[in-house]
Amino acid sequence: MKNLIVILIFCIGYSAFGQSRQVLLSPLDETKMTADGFAGNDEFGFSYFVKDNEFFKVKSGKSVAYKNLLLGKLTKIDLINPLKILLFYENFNTIITLDNQLNETQRINLSEAAPSIVVSATGMASQNRFWMYDSLSQKLGLYDYLKNTYTFLTPSFQGNFRYYTSDFNYFQWIDESNSWFRCDVFGKISNLGKVSDFDAIQITGEQLLLFSKDGKLFLNDPKNTKTYTVDNIDKSAKSFFLKGQILVIFTDHGITNYKITIP
Repeated sequence: MKNLIVILIFCIGYSAFGQSRQVLLSPLDETKMTADGFAGNDEFGFSYFVKDNEFFKVKSGKSVAYKNLLLGKLTKIDLINPLKILLFYENFNTIITLDNQLNETQRINLSEAAPSIVVSATGMASQNRFWMYDSLSQKLGLYDYLKNTYTFLTPSFQGNFRYYTSDFNYFQWIDESNSWFRCDVFGKISNLGKVSDFDAIQITGEQLLLFSKDGKLFLNDPKNTKTYTVDNIDKSAKSFFLKGQILVIFTDHGITNYKITIP
């Protein structure tokens, strides 16, 4: 009898330990859209897509678009300020900024900067500046788009970025060894540790890691050292986007918005 109790306790404990944590998903709405890529949502309820290298802004079935056939493939879209959207065309080393109606407001050929730079990563920063990673020097810096000047912030990096993102105050990246770093506007670099291997990943504004691996989606909270599985989503998902408590899943048919709750 004593042995049976021990076995039952062990089985119950093993079962509880083996259960993975799961986030709770509540479907909100869908937007039907045939597109090649999904760029994100903004706080005004607009969704942004790319189709045939044309950039779209969509809400309630209405859309506006921007297309530039002369600059090649659209490489990067930064929506951190929906009133000043950044588009990066890496093949022509050029940044375009758009207003909220997708009218072109500025065109910057970074080959004409002082000094000349060849950019492979960029994003909006504070005080009329863009984050820039110069592939020639392998240094990260800030470009003042009013003065047309560039200031290096860091020494040369070793290796390449697997992923990067930025906001007004920080540039973050994950390198080829899955190490996670952050640099502030003063050039201070912080090592934030290792991340799990991934096929695709997003660092959210809350410093959570949403990543996919082998067709499965996970949410990692590094601060509390917890990882959650994200189940019951469309298995044909092509990409994902998390902002606040809203998870967006992009498929061939459009996007589905979910409210996400971490237990």
